[in-house]
Amino acid sequence: MNDTREVEVVVVGAGQAGLAGAYHLRRSGFEPERDFVVLDHSPGPGGAWQFRWPSLTYGRVHGMHALPGMELTDADPARPSAEVISAYFERYERAFDLRVRRPVDVRAVREGTGGRLLVETSDGVWSARALINATGTWDRPFWPRYPGQETFTGRQLHTAQYSGPQEFAGRRVVVVGGGASGTQHLLEIAPYAAATTWVTRRPPVFREGPFDENAGRAAVALVEERVRQGLPPRSVVSVTGLPLNDAIRQGLADGVLDRQPTFDRITPDGVAWDDGRHVGADVILWATGFRPALDHLAPLRLRGPGGGIRMEGTHAAADRRVHLVGYGPSASTIGANRAGRAAVRDIRRLLERAPAAA
Repeated sequence: MNDTREVEVVVVGAGQAGLAGAYHLRRSGFEPERDFVVLDHSPGPGGAWQFRWPSLTYGRVHGMHALPGMELTDADPARPSAEVISAYFERYERAFDLRVRRPVDVRAVREGTGGRLLVETSDGVWSARALINATGTWDRPFWPRYPGQETFTGRQLHTAQYSGPQEFAGRRVVVVGGGASGTQHLLEIAPYAAATTWVTRRPPVFREGPFDENAGRAAVALVEERVRQGLPPRSVVSVTGLPLNDAIRQGLADGVLDRQPTFDRITPDGVAWDDGRHVGADVILWATGFRPALDHLAPLRLRGPGGGIRMEGTHAAADRRVHLVGYGPSASTIGANRAGRAAVRDIRRLLERAPAAA
């Protein structure tokens, strides 16, 4: 591979986690394009935010934290979050001269020679001594499988394909999923739809009062323990519960958020339970979350018997060169910032202990 380009670090992904990692590399003296490169497969700045539905305005965003070194100020709360955050990320990339390469698809990361990693991409091959993987989850929407699903004659879509409530006007809609997206979809769709039905695997847990720092640390610790054991991570939201705000209270009072247990099967014209109940539906909206986009790391064989990648801090336990930022306990915007800093600190120590071959 004579055209292989060498750098110290490759950053894969330019969402919150990737930009945080790139920022701390820059602050530590690493030069973009010479010492590190940021590869992003999205068409433009903004990470997964650029794909959010237009009705998700910035004022309704749940837990957006500023990137390190530059606050997001004077944002119009009525403007779509996709526009606000994409513009902010674009300013950030320019301000710190991060020189993100896009669109670049990372296809595989393999073991190279001399202790280096080979990162195979649509833009050629990069050789690196360390990797910051910040690919998030947006590219891997999770679609559960139920008996009869293929017989349904209506429309099925996932949150990743949701573009707003107007398209559901006059339709009977079943929303599946108990997270923040599921409740947001229901509250938006209900005024337009002929009927809505909300189903979740577990009863939703609504959180009263402020979510303080101690509660946040406790929630992150629960997720962190899973990845330390090599189990697939759960989202931080799954252990924090849903904030009980005014919109949620109104939805509960109106009966829009009247949760039903998940159906047992799907029929051609709706969903059914084994106790004989049946709900007619024109649309099933799967607000069932996402899984980490890590298939390109498969050649490194990092997954353990538990199905996840066992972690020590931000790096894979099986390979200190590979850091997963925005994975597991750092899969929140503030967590991604902290993990980016921690990953760079660890990478600096690693590179100092093992100088590059002459």
